[in-house]
Amino acid sequence: MKSYMQRFQALRDAGDFAGIIDSIPYARLLGVEFAEESDGRLLFTLPFRQASIGNPILPALHGGVIGGFMENAALIQLMWVRESGEPPKTIDFSLDYLRSGKPDTLHARCEFTRQGKRIANMQITAWQDDENKPVAVARAHFLLN
Repeated sequence: MKSYMQRFQALRDAGDFAGIIDSIPYARLLGVEFAEESDGRLLFTLPFRQASIGNPILPALHGGVIGGFMENAALIQLMWVRESGEPPKTIDFSLDYLRSGKPDTLHARCEFTRQGKRIANMQITAWQDDENKPVAVARAHFLLN
């Protein structure tokens, strides 16, 4: 029987982005999507759903939805670039909300600040209309196996 990472790597090698999301229950629940851009970077997208609204008065996306989307993006990004038999483990995830998320599609991109043998550090930025006006930024540290 194949391990989870072997199945993930087979889906990655086949370019089956939807298959990868289907293999991650929380990403599937949120409705996360992603694709590889021409420059090789991954762009993550969270299409708007009414169920993602946390404050119906504004209305604004729920902070937990934004945070969950960003953490999933970071984990997928890390698994995408690594050849490992084990998925990474989250050590720390720190999130700064910069503005309200409108009831619209949310995008995210991840950048490594450092990747060593045992620890990876990453910065994640989420935005809606303009990448230069982020809704939230996060810093994450992962234990690598």
